[in-house]
Amino acid sequence: MTRRFKKVLITVVALAALALGGSALAGASGGNDEAGDASTALTGHAKAQAEKAALAATGGGEVNETELDGENGATYEVEVTRPGGSTVDVRLDDRFAVVVVEGDREDGEAGP
Repeated sequence: MTRRFKKVLITVVALAALALGGSALAGASGGNDEAGDASTALTGHAKAQAEKAALAATGGGEVNETELDGENGATYEVEVTRPGGSTVDVRLDDRFAVVVVEGDREDGEAGP
């Protein structure tokens, strides 16, 4: 093999490896919904803490869903149906402090 051919071959192999690695990473981050955000359900202690903090912030209600979140600087998101029937998303930081409470847009509500 000539030196030039070896360089071209190494470059092609390296580019192929990068392309396959990128595809693997994209596939590993699957689970995206139509809105484009990854949702991972919480379990155990983190779930219990997040739900407790969210219900305290909303004055009670019923928890519909609890998951990891990255919007508005939050770590967790808890969807709560308030006692009055409105549904809100409570976003919490990594210490379970409220970052924001906002209307659940998926229900078509305009706000909290």
